[in-house]
Order: sequence, then structure tokens, then C-alpha cells
Amino acid sequence: MSSAQNKTWFGHPRGLATLFFTEMWERFSYYGMRALLVLFLSAALVDKGMGLSNAEANAIYGLYTAFVYLLALPGGWIADNLWGQRKSVWYGGIIIAMGHFSMAIPSNFTFFMGLVLIVIGTGLLKPNVSTMVGDLYPEGGSRRDAGFSVYYMGINLGAFLGPLLCGYFAENIDWHVGFGLAGIGMVIGLLQYRFTGKYLGDIGILPKAKEEEQDDGASPHEDAYNRKYALGLVAVLITGVIIAQLVGWVDMTTAQGVAEALGFIIISIVAVYFIYIFLAGGLTRIQKKKMGAIIVIFVAAAVFWSGFEQAGSSLNLFGKYFTERMIGAWEVPASWFQSINSFFIILFSPVFGWLWIQLAKKNLNPSSPLKFAFGLIFLALGFFVMVAAAKVVASGMAGESKASPFFLILTYFLHTVGELCLSPIGMSTFTKLSPKRYVGQMMGIWFVATSLGNLIAGLVAGKFDFSLFDKSDKALGVLTEADQVTPDMLEKIDQNVKDAIGSDLIEAGDLEGMRTSVTQLIEQVSTESLPQMPSLFWSITMFIGIAGLLMLLFHPVVKKWMGDVH
Repeated sequence: MSSAQNKTWFGHPRGLATLFFTEMWERFSYYGMRALLVLFLSAALVDKGMGLSNAEANAIYGLYTAFVYLLALPGGWIADNLWGQRKSVWYGGIIIAMGHFSMAIPSNFTFFMGLVLIVIGTGLLKPNVSTMVGDLYPEGGSRRDAGFSVYYMGINLGAFLGPLLCGYFAENIDWHVGFGLAGIGMVIGLLQYRFTGKYLGDIGILPKAKEEEQDDGASPHEDAYNRKYALGLVAVLITGVIIAQLVGWVDMTTAQGVAEALGFIIISIVAVYFIYIFLAGGLTRIQKKKMGAIIVIFVAAAVFWSGFEQAGSSLNLFGKYFTERMIGAWEVPASWFQSINSFFIILFSPVFGWLWIQLAKKNLNPSSPLKFAFGLIFLALGFFVMVAAAKVVASGMAGESKASPFFLILTYFLHTVGELCLSPIGMSTFTKLSPKRYVGQMMGIWFVATSLGNLIAGLVAGKFDFSLFDKSDKALGVLTEADQVTPDMLEKIDQNVKDAIGSDLIEAGDLEGMRTSVTQLIEQVSTESLPQMPSLFWSITMFIGIAGLLMLLFHPVVKKWMGDVH
């Protein structure tokens, strides 16, 4: 071991600091941009946004966040079989930075190209940083757990700072400045990764597959099987997309249609995979029971993330359009609400860690299924708070009644409590329950559950157009100032408002008729759409709450299936 590797950082290997700050800056860039994504996509054209409908904006958000987790699977495979973790993290970070800088250029093409690059880069970087953290502690044990706790603190520190800085510049100067700042954060992370990489020694340089060949002469048969398995999944995916489009199940020409198709395909592939494992996976009776517990936990995890990830979609838009954000003459950026969860995580993680230890000493530590039930119930309680907030908004005319920010703060607090119950033990429970030969695949299935939850979150958030009143109000302002209908004036009016006005009035250049039509649209939003908002949040509350109660009711059965796994 080199002298560089012998150095320590707060009692941990010095290499932990390298990975801590790499992940901190990557999460700074990821959450900094994520806080802006739906706000920019749905913002009115006159506010330099993209002017998309709420359904399309949230579908794009769902697709983006879903693919971030899905591509962790090939990203992990590339590192294990081709590049090694060190090189994968380096090139992943470069691709992420390129993506953010691409989004900093004000054009639709560069914006969507940037999203694609970030998805690819994150798939390469995120799973492999975590792998190297584990490799810093070959002895395992409590010191390794403590190292991961420090590492996760870096994740949440980055997630806390990103929305504050990127959000401020985006909402007060220009959206694309915020996207560019996220890229600068990733570059800082890359520079420190490069200059302090010596503290990692040989960790992550050699692909895991080659390490195994050197250690025990493992044959390439398993690797070939994994390649065939991956190619088979891709073939199923492409075939499913084609069939769904041909039979008219989805409209692949819209982001919402693509998101719906992807959700159907993910659920189908997971269902076929679990059926295969049960019927032809060579499992014993005990292993089949454990696999049954994995399926229950998979469903519970997907449901949880479908609600929790509303933070970046429906709750983000509620904060933008329906929450009181004025402090004197200063307006708090809506994106700043996205830092609340990370703040609570940093504040309460040690508390929950202490609580579980104390309960374990008294033999009262809840089982994993029970913690999942608690997580879902607290998540539902958070949305119940949003029902009350939505009623405040619906009680007045559109744009006039706004909810106190304390509704969102309380919601994020309850969601954080739910996350602290469920998230830390999710992947660990999957791997403990899985037969050894399926551990790697089960880690992938956990990522798929997270991906599916993110996708559903985007689709659910698209059920109500939070931004329609704001766009209609801005359009009325444009029409009021105009003397005649001109191409320049029409370019300032968002497409979904134009759809409501109707092509006949626009083509006829009937300015007064267009004003009347937009005024009626504003009244319709106020009298019909806004009163539906409490029922939307109530539906989410009931869906997640029922899932939590079912988990609570049947957790003894699931615990029995888990056998010796707590």
C-alpha cells in the first residue's frame, strides 16, 4: 500500500474524501438542474420557458429521471467488464458536464441533447462511485457502514446546495445560466477527482470481471450469458414499443405517450423476469418464499418513489404557482423548496440511526417490511397535508389565494421521515433475500423499481395543469397590449393557450375574440380546474395510504417469507 493510501480523513481512508466530493458535486449538478427542469419546461414563453403543457413537461421529467436509474444497469456492466470503476466515473462526469453546458445554450435541440448526455453520464458515474466506496473497506463491518454514512452525507450536501445556487441564478437571471452553473459544479468535482485520485490506490482501475479471472480463473461463460440476457431485454423492449404503437395503445409522437409505453414495458419485463425466476430459476422452497418477499418489496418501493418523486414535479409546480413566496419585497425562488428534503435528511439521519440502534438493543427494531409500511404511511400523510394546501388555493379566484409555505415544508418533513424509514434498507434487503447467483440482478431490479416510481411520478403529476392559469394570464397581457395580431405577438403565446383560443380566431386575426377566449379560459381554470386540485392530491394520498396499510397488515406474512433475514 502506498503512502498516499495510508493517509486518513476523519478516521477513514483518504480516498473517501475523493469520492465524497466527487459525488457531492455530481449531486449538486443533478439536483440543481432537476429543481429547474419542470419549472423551465412548463414556464410561459414570455418568461423564456419552453411553454409546454403540464402533461408534456412532467412526462419529460418522468422519462429523464427514469432513464437516469435504468442506465445505471449498463453503466455498472461497462465498469465491471470493460473500463473499470475509475475510468467509468471520469468519463461519466465529463459527459454529465457536457450535458449541462449543452443545456446552457438556448435552443430546444441543445436542451434535449443535454438531457440525453446527463442520463448517459449519470448511468456511468453514480453506481460506480458507490462501488469504490465499498472497496475502500475490504474488511467490511461497522467501519464500512460508517464510511457509507459519511458518503451519503456528501450526497445530501450536494443535493441541498444545488437547488439553492442553480435555482437562484436560473429564476433571477436566466434559466440557461442555472443549467450552466450545474455544469460548473460537475467540472469542480471532476478536477478534485483527478487531482486526488492517487488516494484511491489501485481501487477501480481493473474491471471486476478481470479481477475475478485473476483471482480464481473464472470462465467467461457467465459474462457471455449476461450479454445475451441484456441483448434479449433490448430486443423485447424494441418489440414492445413497436407493437404498442401499431395497435394504438400509446402515441409515441408525444412525451406522454413515450412515458406510458416505457411504463408498460418495464412492468411487463419485470413480471416476465419474476415468473421465469420462479419457474425455471432453480430455487428451493425457502428461496421462492424469499423471492415472494422481494416482489412485495419491489411493488412497495415503486409505489413509494412514485409519490416521493413528486417533489420535482407536482410539488415543485405547486411551490411555483400556488405558494406564498414573498418575504417583504423579495420573492423566494420556487426551486429553493427542493433543498428542504436534503436539509431534513442531514438533520435527522443521525437521529434515525441512533433510534434504530437503541430499538435493536431492546430487540424492538422494526423488520424491513414494517419499515416499508411506515415509509408509505408517512408519505401518504405528507400528501394529506397537500390536500389541505390545495383547498386553500381552490377557495379563492385563480392566482389570488396562495397557500402558506409551511404546507410544503411540513409535507417535505413527513416525506423525509418516510424516506429515512425505507430508503436506507431497500437495496440491502434485496441483496440479503436474493440467492447468491442472482444478487447482481436483484440490485438491478432495485434500480428498476426506483426508475418505475420516477416514471409514474411524472405521469401522475401531468393530471393537472398547474401552469395553465399563469400562461393564460400572460397571454391576456400580450393580447391587451397588442393593436393587431402579428407573428411576433403569436410567438409569445403558449401552444396550449393557442389551442384553447382556437385556430379560427387566430387565422382571422380577431384580436377582440382572442381576448374574450383567453378571459373565458382564465374563468374556467378558476371555476373548474382549481377545485379539482384537492381531489388530485387526495387520490395520491389514498393510493399510497392504502398501499401502506396493506403493507402494515401483511408485514407478518412477508416477514415470515423472509426467513432469517430481518
